[in-house]
Amino acid sequence: MIMTSHSEAAAATTVERKGLRLQCPRCSGWIGHLPKTNPANTTFVCSDCCLKLECEQGIWRSLLPERADHFSRFIRDYQFIRSAENRGSTDAEYYFNLPYRDLSDSNSQQWVIRAKTFLHIKRNILPSLLPGLKRPLKILDLGAGNGWMSYRLALDGHSPVAVDLLTNDRDGLGAAAHYRKHLPTLFPRFQAELDTLPFTDDEFDLVIYNASFHYSENYEKTIAEALRCTCAGGTVLIADTPWYSNEESGEQMVAERRLAFTERYGFPSDGLKSLEYLTDQRLQRTEACLGIRWQTHTPNYGVRWSMRPLLAKLRGKREPSRFRIYTAKVRK
Repeated sequence: MIMTSHSEAAAATTVERKGLRLQCPRCSGWIGHLPKTNPANTTFVCSDCCLKLECEQGIWRSLLPERADHFSRFIRDYQFIRSAENRGSTDAEYYFNLPYRDLSDSNSQQWVIRAKTFLHIKRNILPSLLPGLKRPLKILDLGAGNGWMSYRLALDGHSPVAVDLLTNDRDGLGAAAHYRKHLPTLFPRFQAELDTLPFTDDEFDLVIYNASFHYSENYEKTIAEALRCTCAGGTVLIADTPWYSNEESGEQMVAERRLAFTERYGFPSDGLKSLEYLTDQRLQRTEACLGIRWQTHTPNYGVRWSMRPLLAKLRGKREPSRFRIYTAKVRK
């Protein structure tokens, strides 16, 4: 068990940041530096409110008990649906091939999009971040799922931290244990919510919403928390969240999805009041509220993908979702 004081926290800000610095998700009090070895059965205790942060099977449990109740229905429904969609595998090779190949062939089209998004980030965005930096990028992977993006970033020499609500061994953070085989040290994993992260201010160079931003119930609050955790000159990035040109199309998509889930699974999967999609107007509101400016990046998803809006219009169907990448520089 580890307890630290405010004096230790102050001293930590004056030395070179070698490890991950943690704060209490309840009161924001200093908790400590994450041990590099991530030992099992380690417990941090907040020196202010005495909240315990425990590591169970390599995953730091930083979801507050009162918030666990808030997310319980969403987690139950989401895990049920993901299992029905045949997400994950008992074969470790499945995870090593993501996002470039879906060995299960169950969700291949979705992984094609994930792969092209990741390659665009890797080739066109990461090289431009913090030019001249002489150390690996510290990257927060929000909505990490089984950890595939953190794994790829670690292979490229970066220092990722994976965050998700799901911790199961097939589709959640527990599945990331497979990656130990190919990494010197497995990246840290945290169960946490987007709006209350257990990291100190200015901790990361890059925060990525990995197909997860649309699960937010309040975009301004969610982005504000990411900005808090990002250092000056760093970047917040939204990837693989559906975009529509207007609210009507987005709301129609939500209604169609909930009806489809009810018909197939017996429930609409609406355990959270997630905002579900982006529009230019929604992005502009976050800019006005938080004083940021989004830059839009458009990966090449292929001719068939780019033709979808036109084909839908010709067939009299609803506008299909589109995916873009949004980045905002952090100025403090």
